[in-house]
Amino acid sequence: MTTDYRQMWADLGIDLERHDALLGALPPIYQKAYLSQRNRPIGMQFFDFVVGDIHGIRVQELRQHAMNGGKVVATYCVFVPEEIVLAADAIPVGLCAGTQFSVPIAEEILPRNTCALIKSSFGFKLGRICPYVQTSHLIVGETTCDGKKKMFEILAEYHPVHIMEVPNKKSQSSRDLWRGEVAAFKGVIEKLTGNEVTGEGLARATKLVNERRRALQRLYNTRQVRPVPISGKDALLVTQVSFYDDVARCVQQVNALCDEVEGRIAAGEGVFPADAPRILISGSPMAIPNWKLHHLLETAGAVVVCEESCTGTRAFSDLVAENGGTVQEQLRAIADRYMQIHCACFTPNDERLDDIVRLAREYQADGVVHYNLQFCHTYANEAVKVERALAEEGIPLLRIETDYSDEDAGQLRARVDAFLEMIRG
Repeated sequence: MTTDYRQMWADLGIDLERHDALLGALPPIYQKAYLSQRNRPIGMQFFDFVVGDIHGIRVQELRQHAMNGGKVVATYCVFVPEEIVLAADAIPVGLCAGTQFSVPIAEEILPRNTCALIKSSFGFKLGRICPYVQTSHLIVGETTCDGKKKMFEILAEYHPVHIMEVPNKKSQSSRDLWRGEVAAFKGVIEKLTGNEVTGEGLARATKLVNERRRALQRLYNTRQVRPVPISGKDALLVTQVSFYDDVARCVQQVNALCDEVEGRIAAGEGVFPADAPRILISGSPMAIPNWKLHHLLETAGAVVVCEESCTGTRAFSDLVAENGGTVQEQLRAIADRYMQIHCACFTPNDERLDDIVRLAREYQADGVVHYNLQFCHTYANEAVKVERALAEEGIPLLRIETDYSDEDAGQLRARVDAFLEMIRG
C-alpha cells in the first residue's frame, strides 16, 4: 500500500504541481538507467526502494525529528563536517542538485551561463520543489566555487544560510583559517540546536561517520577485481544515497551489499565481461539523478570502476582520527581530515593529480574520462594538468564537458564509442 505524503508536502510549502511533475519524470529515467540492468546484486533493492520513495519516508523521518524539537542541517558539499552536526543531535542531509528539471526555474534569476549544478540547486528552492530543502532549518554553503559563493548570497534571501570559507591553498596559514572556520561552525550549530557539542558527542559522531566511510571504501575495493561484481551505476547510486540517508542505516545496508558482492567475487561472478574496458571517471560531482555519463559508458560496453569525485572517493577516502581528547583536539582532527579533500578549488593541486594516477592503477583502469559540467571553470582548467599527468603514465583520457540535459547524448555517445574503440585497439 502506497503512503500518501501530499499533506506533508503541502505543510512544507511544496509547490505540488511542480513536485508532481518532477516525481512523474523520475521513474522512466530510473527504469531506463537502473532497472533495465541485468544480474544486479539483490542488495540493490534497498537503494531502488529509496529512490522509488525519494521524497517519502526519509522526509517523514526528518519532519518528525523537527516536530520533536530537533534540527535538520542541509549541505551541498563534502567539506561540511557532518560530525559536528550529529554531535549536536541534529541531522545532516545532502541536497540534490543533479536534474535539469529545476534549471529553467533558476534561470528566472541566475545567469544562463552558470553551471547546471548551481542552477539546479537554486531552482529547487526557488520553485519550492525539494522537501529536503523545505524541511531543513539551515543550509550550509562553502566557498569552493565562485559561482556557488555568489548563489548562496541570493539563496540567503529565501532560506537561512551559513557559509564556511574553504581556503584555496594548503599552507599552514590556510589550515589555521580552516580550523577557525570549523570551530566557528560548532558555535553556529550549538546556537541553532541549543545543544552543546561535547567531546563525548564528537567522539560518538566521528565513529559513526567513519563507519560509513569504511563501508563505502569496502564497496569500492570490490570494484578493483576482474570481472567487476557490481556496475558503476549501482556503486554511484549507493554513494549518492549515502548523502541523505540515516547514517547508521546506510552503514548496515552498504555492508550487507558488500557481503553479497564479495560473495560474487569468490564465485568469479561479474556483471560485465572480464575484458570490458575499465573506466575511471574523474571531475565534477554527480548528484541524484545525474546518471547520464555512467549510463552512456556502460551501455556502450564499458564498465565504470571508480569515481574520483565528491560523489566518489573524495567523500570517504580519509578517516577522522579517533583519538578522543578535548573538544578542541577533536575539532582539529576533524578540520585536518577535511583538508585532505583534493578539490579543484585548491592551488596548487598536485595531490589530486597523484590521486587520479594512483586510482587508475589500483582499479586497473584502461582509460579515464574527465567529466566537467559546463561553466565549471576550476575543473575545466585543471583538466589540462590532468591530461598531462595521465599522458606521462600512458593512460588514455577523454575530456567530456556537458550539462544535465540530454541534448548532446548522441554526440557524447559517438565520442565515447570512439574512445572505447581506441582502448580496445
